[in-house]
Amino acid sequence: MMKTSVIIRFLIIGLIWLGLCVVLGVYMFASKVPVTLMSLFPFIASGIIVFVPLYKKYVKNDKQR
Repeated sequence: MMKTSVIIRFLIIGLIWLGLCVVLGVYMFASKVPVTLMSLFPFIASGIIVFVPLYKKYVKNDKQR
């Protein structure tokens, strides 16, 4: 069972990441960038960079205890 503090950390970091993705998406939409895999790659890569280490640190290690 994850602690409440870990859940709150995930939530805060997730909301910050989502906010940055929305800002980037609005900028891309305003500059009329076509939606391709290359234009979606920053969203996917940033999600992996942000959430995989958090998952490994808090969820995977918590299950081993």
